Amino acid sequence: QVQLVESGGGLVQAGGSLRLSCVASGRTFGRLTMGWFRQAPGKEREFVAAITWSGGSTYYADSVKGRFTISRDNAKNTVYLQMNSLKPEDTAVYYCAATPVYYSDYRYDYDYWGQGTQVTVSS
Repeated sequence: QVQLVESGGGLVQAGGSLRLSCVASGRTFGRLTMGWFRQAPGKEREFVAAITWSGGSTYYADSVKGRFTISRDNAKNTVYLQMNSLKPEDTAVYYCAATPVYYSDYRYDYDYWGQGTQVTVSS
């Protein structure tokens, strides 16, 4: 089993930055691809970014490419999402997730989920 706990959300003005963190428990962290998803009110949960177990490959949704950066520190069992140039449309609950699949942007491939952290971007 893997448990995920996110932190770092908050309220920020448009153009600002936030860094989300997700700490994982369990000894298999280093063999899992980690992803970030988000869900805005009334919308489906959508893929944001993913990073493979070694950190060698990263993937991004078109809507965040060039603004968000995903990274991981396997020694600390932690994955990060650096969010720059935030826009009001980035407002959502952000979820950390883990999958044994090498890469996926499909939410149902992810077996483990955190509780979510709220990000609100004001205009």
